[in-house]
Amino acid sequence: MMKEKVISAAIIAAGIVVLGLCIKGGIDNYANKDRKVTVKGLSEKEVQADKVTWPILSKELGNDLPELYRAIGNTQAKIKNFLVRNGIKETEIDVNAPVVIDLNAEQYMNNQKGYRYNITSIITVTSQNVKLVRSIIARQGELLKEGVAIVNGGYENPIKYEFVSFSDMKPKMMQEAIENAQKTAQQFAENSHSSLNKIVSADQGQFSIDNRDENTPYIKKVRVVTTVTYSLKD
Repeated sequence: MMKEKVISAAIIAAGIVVLGLCIKGGIDNYANKDRKVTVKGLSEKEVQADKVTWPILSKELGNDLPELYRAIGNTQAKIKNFLVRNGIKETEIDVNAPVVIDLNAEQYMNNQKGYRYNITSIITVTSQNVKLVRSIIARQGELLKEGVAIVNGGYENPIKYEFVSFSDMKPKMMQEAIENAQKTAQQFAENSHSSLNKIVSADQGQFSIDNRDENTPYIKKVRVVTTVTYSLKD
């Protein structure tokens, strides 16, 4: 009988201990549930553009459409020969339909220019050999010797440089951004006499690709910024 009482008392005591530990854990979790730190991690790289789109514009002015059509054909042939001669592939060259403006048909324009038609021809080079295309752009003045004047594309037809291989480096940059976020959170925890616990939330990162500056659009600045929230514990 005494033995049974001792066993029962031991079971009750063990239950009380377990209950106490559960209560303590709950209290600790409640006390620490709002102890969080949210940090941002950055990864940044400078890379060379790996794709270029170069619109080459030329103009013909006059009154005789058949003659202008022949002139456009000759100009386009000279431009294409110049490109291929300097290493551009035929598959990288697209000839767009010419844009014709009839100045006499413009309702709000008083044509005093001495010609009726303004025709713009656009040949577009799209290539991943950015270095080669840039060297040709620097020498496009050579076309003047053949009687071809290249017109500035302005805002509507700018030379565009892109970095299309970003997906290959995205995982590594994302990992670097998270590691930098963790370092910042760790420093915060040490300063607050705490330690990092688990990640409460994290985003997939904000990615951006911009020109390094206005003068070097063929050099891109790639940025990844991620936001991570950690819980803290004593």
